[in-house]
Amino acid sequence: MNPLRPFLIAVRVDRVAMRFACTPCACFSSQSVGHAGGVVASDDRLVVTDSVRIPRHELAVTFSPSGGPGGQHANKAATRAELTFDVETSGAFTDVQRERVLAKLGPVVRVVADDERSQLRNRTLAEERLAERLRSALHVPRSRRATKPTHGSQRRRVEAKKQRGEVKRYRRPPSPED
Repeated sequence: MNPLRPFLIAVRVDRVAMRFACTPCACFSSQSVGHAGGVVASDDRLVVTDSVRIPRHELAVTFSPSGGPGGQHANKAATRAELTFDVETSGAFTDVQRERVLAKLGPVVRVVADDERSQLRNRTLAEERLAERLRSALHVPRSRRATKPTHGSQRRRVEAKKQRGEVKRYRRPPSPED
């Protein structure tokens, strides 16, 4: 039996967005793979990088009806997933990592997915997007090392400037002295 089935029925009957904290369930905890991108850890944490793994209870998920065309299914099923993650209260980051994420993304990161017809698939997509946003925020750009232009490149640059000057000089109208 699918552990998400009772929840899906409750959402369809109420037809309102329900907010709940993610709890481990059989579809996530028994598998270490199965979601695209290797997003799920075997200990039920969202893997962002090797050093950052977010416990699922820190993720707040809201489901609501997806907008746009789609007929009866789109109007009745709450398949749009909105994932909210509070960076300030999370214990998954070191102080340096938290400062970096706060500077780039702010105190609360919100991700929405309504691409698929399945609520579970949209939730997985939202988790993948959150992991990607956090991964890009945590990325430390390599510092540029200043290099000196080579003598050959300096010589080629001056030659190109001279040649361009000659072309422009030949395009001028003749002067009265010529």
